[in-house]
Amino acid sequence: MSVERLVNAELEGKPVIIGGMSDRGVVASCSYEARTFGVHSAMPMKMARLLCRDAVFIRGDMELYSNYSHTVTDIIAEQSPLHEKASIDEHYIDVTGMDRFFGLLKWTHELRQTITKNTGLPISFGLSVNKTVSKIATGEAKPNGELQIPGEAVKPFLAPLSIRKIPMIGKKSYFLLRSMGIVTIDTLSQMPVEMLQRVMGKNGIVIWEKANGIDRTPVRPYRDAKSVSTENTFDQDSIDIVRMKEILVKMVEKISYELRDKQKLTSCITVKIRYSNFDTHTLQKKVPYTAFDHVLIPVVKELFDRLYQRRMLIRLIGVRFSSLISGNPQLNLFEESTEMINLYQALDHVRRKYGRKIVRSGVACT
Repeated sequence: MSVERLVNAELEGKPVIIGGMSDRGVVASCSYEARTFGVHSAMPMKMARLLCRDAVFIRGDMELYSNYSHTVTDIIAEQSPLHEKASIDEHYIDVTGMDRFFGLLKWTHELRQTITKNTGLPISFGLSVNKTVSKIATGEAKPNGELQIPGEAVKPFLAPLSIRKIPMIGKKSYFLLRSMGIVTIDTLSQMPVEMLQRVMGKNGIVIWEKANGIDRTPVRPYRDAKSVSTENTFDQDSIDIVRMKEILVKMVEKISYELRDKQKLTSCITVKIRYSNFDTHTLQKKVPYTAFDHVLIPVVKELFDRLYQRRMLIRLIGVRFSSLISGNPQLNLFEESTEMINLYQALDHVRRKYGRKIVRSGVACT
């Protein structure tokens, strides 16, 4: 949303909805002005049009958003001691120990200013004792602010907020807790943890801890999320291009499912060829963040066609997805329908239940 308003100042102050342009599409993002009408992400576009008829509807440009995301990440990586890219527009930074040399609020404020100066984007941050409180504080600081919550202020800060503010509490958990008479984080924090465990299982314990400002999850370095890849070495060197493309499709299906299962997105695709004389060549391409087979397969085939120029026997082929971030691939569905989303969810459910090889594209079956 911020990127769209950056490239088109006329969108400021207006209800804006980004997503698929047909009635069968879904809302990928919407402005605060649109949210006041009840519009939210993942809502069918047809319903969004009914709720907010005067909104500005935009298809969205994932490639443009990805480029801005990379720029912000590069700035944070250059200046921060330890950072984790949690999604296309969210980062965690561990500034433990830096208070010996810098005022933490001053340092974070200057980082925010640097990002805004270099990108023009509005940036919000929350500075606190752990990831959960910092994330909630960031939400309270939006759309373009900063908020520091020191340790002694964590519980007073959380107490009056809705339980919806707690990460992990989705629609089902929210209605379950509401049915128990729990509306605010303060009430949730005072519930017996044993009761929440009986009702919600292990998640009940984690939610209770978050309500009490407890989160031991470390900031995981972005470099840890390197890539996922797979390779195939032939029993006999081959020049069967049709067969190789079938294998490439299988590879893409395998590792794109792994991405979706781990709620990851990729923006860099690499194809690898090793010839019979052991010469090895790779070619890569940057793409908008995605984790969908039907988006990735054409890119992999294109890279293979560009890479295979020597017409020699091939010993090995491989595919790698890198530049991974956490995120929901629904972000990419500016032109996809709810049926497409439901199809991927159904196929992945079948794979989780019966094994990932149980469902394959027709071209990948042998």
